[in-house]
Amino acid sequence: MATAEQLKALIRSHFSDDKERFYTISLQMASHEAKQGHITLAKDIKELIDKERKQKKTNIIPFPRELQGLVLTEKPETPKSALVMFDGLEKRIKRIVHEYRQQNKLKSYGLKHRRKILLAGPPGTGKTMTARVLGRELSLKLHTIQVDRLVTKFMGETSAKLRQIFDMIQQEHGIYFFDEFDAIGAERSMDNDVGEMRRVLNAFLQFIEQDNSDSLIIAATNNPMLLDHALFRRFDDVLNYDLPNQKERQTLIENVLGTFIASRFTWKNVLALSQGLSHAEIDHACRDAIKEVILSDKTNVNASLLIQMLKEKKAALREGQKK
Repeated sequence: MATAEQLKALIRSHFSDDKERFYTISLQMASHEAKQGHITLAKDIKELIDKERKQKKTNIIPFPRELQGLVLTEKPETPKSALVMFDGLEKRIKRIVHEYRQQNKLKSYGLKHRRKILLAGPPGTGKTMTARVLGRELSLKLHTIQVDRLVTKFMGETSAKLRQIFDMIQQEHGIYFFDEFDAIGAERSMDNDVGEMRRVLNAFLQFIEQDNSDSLIIAATNNPMLLDHALFRRFDDVLNYDLPNQKERQTLIENVLGTFIASRFTWKNVLALSQGLSHAEIDHACRDAIKEVILSDKTNVNASLLIQMLKEKKAALREGQKK
């Protein structure tokens, strides 16, 4: 039967509504049962998990035909426990949620809740995850606008497409996430700017300023220094993200590994080697280690294995920086 720690972890993941951890622990239990010779039970557990995952799989719903390929819609299921960040940023995200839930009270005093948010920081630090968590917390659909495709595919029509998107923001309540926002938000005075992009940026500034819907508009950028200064005045809040510090890295690793983490785990070398990696890169390294353990019919991830996976991520990062 499952170990006491696995059962407790399974219950905790259920009550914290963390489906991914629930699935991971369930698969670990299936692996444990298989080693005990309970092959039928292990198979039944895996089939139940696979069936549930297929039913809960994010449903991508296309926008109107003229916007297909530019906007992807999903019902987010990422719990807030998945976010690992410093306390100040976490409090500001909670404030966005609280103000949204109390928007009628604020409106009675002539005030509006925070609903135009700019997320800025390096890739893999939690910007997209924040948008998904907000969608989950507020029970809103998340509409991701692929800004880079909007610009490259519809050059000359970008402003018109933006107008259609803002019409949808007004008509259909939800969270609208402008990813890779620097594609249209670059400083208008930049030497390599072209007239078309200046018109697109001016159109966006006009649309976002005139928008009075209750939808949340979130823009994400990896390069805030490239953005036009006029943009910052149009947002109600700017959240700055950074690479995780030592405490955040340890919390992230503990969260992802869960019951897979070895009882004796040498943190010093793991934390030293993980420095400079993003949340996403550390998350991927942990999941790679879990897969290695499962496929090797082992039970725990030790520090040596995780260090190996972290080294692979660092090597890939160095190669990427050379290009």
